[in-house]
Amino acid sequence: MERPSVDDYFGDWKQREALVQEMIPVIGRLFSQRNVGIFIYGRPLHNRSVTFIMKSHRFVRQVERNEMSEFESHPVLMALAKLDLNHAQIDLGKLTVRYMEHLEAEGSNAQDVDNFVAEELAYLDGVNEPPVPKCQDVVLYGFGRIGRLMARLLVERTSTGEVMRLKAVVVRPGREGDLVKRASLFTNDSVHGTFQGTLRIDEERNVLIANGNELQFIYANSPEEVDYTAYGISDALVIDNTGAWRDREGLSRHLNSKGASKVILTAPGKGDLKNIVYGINDAQIDEGDDIITAASCTTNAIAPVLKVINDKFGIEHGHIETVHAYTNDQNLIDNYHKGDRRGRSAALNMVLTETGAAKAVVKAVPELEGKLTGNAVRVPIPNVSMAIMTLSLKTESSKDELNEFLRKIALHSDLQNQISYTQSPDAVSTDFVGTREACVVDSNATICDGNHCVLYLWYDNEFGYCCQVGRMVYKMAGVSYKYYPLEP
Repeated sequence: MERPSVDDYFGDWKQREALVQEMIPVIGRLFSQRNVGIFIYGRPLHNRSVTFIMKSHRFVRQVERNEMSEFESHPVLMALAKLDLNHAQIDLGKLTVRYMEHLEAEGSNAQDVDNFVAEELAYLDGVNEPPVPKCQDVVLYGFGRIGRLMARLLVERTSTGEVMRLKAVVVRPGREGDLVKRASLFTNDSVHGTFQGTLRIDEERNVLIANGNELQFIYANSPEEVDYTAYGISDALVIDNTGAWRDREGLSRHLNSKGASKVILTAPGKGDLKNIVYGINDAQIDEGDDIITAASCTTNAIAPVLKVINDKFGIEHGHIETVHAYTNDQNLIDNYHKGDRRGRSAALNMVLTETGAAKAVVKAVPELEGKLTGNAVRVPIPNVSMAIMTLSLKTESSKDELNEFLRKIALHSDLQNQISYTQSPDAVSTDFVGTREACVVDSNATICDGNHCVLYLWYDNEFGYCCQVGRMVYKMAGVSYKYYPLEP
């Protein structure tokens, strides 16, 4: 397709839109038939709109500071679709940028796109090894804010169904019409919008069918009541998002259920439980671990940046102030609450409260022991929070140096899925609803004066956290995909 004149903005946009419309079914087939995920700098493209994919290209142009557009990525996608690829995750954005660099370096001696892509992906071509020996059954214990978002995320990732399947949801017994109510809450979300798919209700069997996935609803008052094998579920990985039990003794109750083999808690754990922040200390997960915790949303947001800043500049000490969206634990109007201040109306007040995130970070980044303090202010918004990190560094820096370091980490490191980066001068909290990274560095807000710096991190404390939990689920299940590029 011939590129229009640089002055013809509408013609340019329509041609790029047409290219994306051609790309979408190719991306869909690769995902649903071959279990090949296509990404642009970590952003998944399957089941995405034309606008989302175009905005992902624009993100690369802005943050990576290159000229990659749909005109460049389209032929690269079509070239890789000709190969025999299976069970892989391929970053189309990085492959395209690499081809652009190849063209610039080699000039008239450059390979055509088909040969270049075939050579780059030769180690994946013709390989058909599933990333896990046996499909992992997953169960959600609880169906609140985190449970419903985890269900959306797991259904979205079903792909060919050979790797992982959400099989059941366990909830307390409810009144007549309970399943219909829960289906409505799953489908319609005031913060995250409608479920991107179809949902059917089979009340007779207590089953919701989401995009063809049968989710068996099991009504029980305790884990010991449940026999998962009665529903054809075996060796299940149970995601406990109730927070009812936080220590090994309590969470071990899940392992007394027939058909359950492992447990992930979506909250900070107590005692000897491993608190894991994916991307930071997930290497601590051993094959024999049957109970782990995914720490808190705030710990997941701040630990990656604290880790890389400490590795690069060193941290003498710091304070983390969290400006956090209100949660279901607070009261909508003034009423009794066992916690200080949390009884006051969440919708009307900024509520000063405690957070254990600064101390919990030490479990993921032990070299920060004794160096951090923290507090939190709950504010009257339903989702997206901010962590303000005031740090004293061992090595002097500048705003530009600090931002450039974090920009490169966000684009070209193994923490690409944990740290994102924005240059928007008008960024506000709602802009980050649905972000999949653990945090987003607001580069314009960075303050740096010698050894003193202040960093502002946005994070979707609901969905971004769920994405971190999802990565933990894959890790604990032993799922191992083949990737392009091999190195971030």
